[in-house]
Amino acid sequence: MKKLGHLNRDIARVLAGMGHTDSLVIADCGLPIPPGVECIDLALALGEPGFARVLDTILADFQCERAVFAEECRSHNPAVVGQAEALAAQGVVLEFVSHEQFKQRCQEAKVIIRTGECTPYANVILHSGVIF
Repeated sequence: MKKLGHLNRDIARVLAGMGHTDSLVIADCGLPIPPGVECIDLALALGEPGFARVLDTILADFQCERAVFAEECRSHNPAVVGQAEALAAQGVVLEFVSHEQFKQRCQEAKVIIRTGECTPYANVILHSGVIF
């Protein structure tokens, strides 16, 4: 039995297989899942688990060098902006794109981790860094 890191076997598998610049998405419960992109669905109920909690657990076990957010979160979701600012403070490069561009970029992700978050634009694309 695992002692540290993600206990969710699918998330642990995906994180172990990530290479430099590969991407994963942490999504609210409304983001469309593109055909062909794996979805790990963690949603239990509206709001559970929340975006921030899932993001924190991923970042504890994942080297992130770049994060992409929808521009619309700046005016519609201050909590997500706070998460973005916390990432920037840790040296993660931030990018903001339109929500339509965001959805297009999700097609390139290895996986979308669907949360129960039900606030607008609570989504991020995380790009893998290297640990050496």
